[in-house]
Amino acid sequence: MASLDLDLTEPQQMLRDAVQRLLADVEAPGWQALTAQLGLGGLTLPEAAGGFGGGVAEVALVMAELGPALAGADWLSHAAACAGLAGIAPEFPLLEALASGTARAALVCAATAQGAPDLVDGVRLEGSARLVAGGAGADLYVIAIGGNLAVIRADAPGLTREDRALHDGTLAADLHFAGAAAELVARAEAGALLDLVRAGRCAEAVGLMQRMLTDTADYLNQRRQFGAPIASFQALRHRLADMQLAALQAAALTEQAVTALAACDADAAVSLAAACVAVRDAARTVGEGAVQLHGAMGLTEELRLGARFKRVLAIAAGLGSEAQVLERFAAAA
Repeated sequence: MASLDLDLTEPQQMLRDAVQRLLADVEAPGWQALTAQLGLGGLTLPEAAGGFGGGVAEVALVMAELGPALAGADWLSHAAACAGLAGIAPEFPLLEALASGTARAALVCAATAQGAPDLVDGVRLEGSARLVAGGAGADLYVIAIGGNLAVIRADAPGLTREDRALHDGTLAADLHFAGAAAELVARAEAGALLDLVRAGRCAEAVGLMQRMLTDTADYLNQRRQFGAPIASFQALRHRLADMQLAALQAAALTEQAVTALAACDADAAVSLAAACVAVRDAARTVGEGAVQLHGAMGLTEELRLGARFKRVLAIAAGLGSEAQVLERFAAAA
């Protein structure tokens, strides 16, 4: 069953089917499988560069499928960076390598990193960006600085990188710039890229929560106490119903946000802000409930539930604090 109920075109349905077939064969696909086998490296790049020409709808449906496999975090940063790069430099020499997956990109913006370097004299970068999502394996960085997008290669003089292993199992990077010269600087607003990342993360969380609910319902039906499945106990059924309600609300608002963003609707900002609020709330409701209803098993390495719980909490934190997501909703409304 698909995690997001979107009205898909035939190419989009084929894309979803391809991702689902891969995940049926490979439990946790790596970068090579996602790019060489599926061609996801170029999902957001134009067809002229060997890409798919996809946008927020394609990114969201892929992230909803990759979420339960814990395989989408680095790819989302790459897809968003490619979307930004294609917008400012459709002839950039690395586009074909990015589309094929032989090169990787990462986006540095408010939704994917803590802090950003300063742009000095219109070309040099000074300062640091910390915990850059997808930054640990990237060959290229697309950095949102004010009203500009700056592009710099990972091996540029003056740029140093420290890789960080995070609690949810993903890798991030701290980037330090000491007069590093950007290869390209162009005027561009990062708002659409922020929206793309946030919508992708909401979709990823929806996929994760759906899988946690399925696994929890299965466990409650298998585990028996007092001669009956514990799923028959009213208190546990009510707890599971609350979890399902929270997940359904988050999914519905995410679907609305993705549809609005894809159509460039005037209320897209409101829809996305509402989705972020719902996902942030549901992540804890569903995640904590799933772990607690599994009992001690929920914390073991034997099950991937604990890893999924950590990831969905990381997504919620990446969307912003409770105050921040509510402020974005109020401002958009």
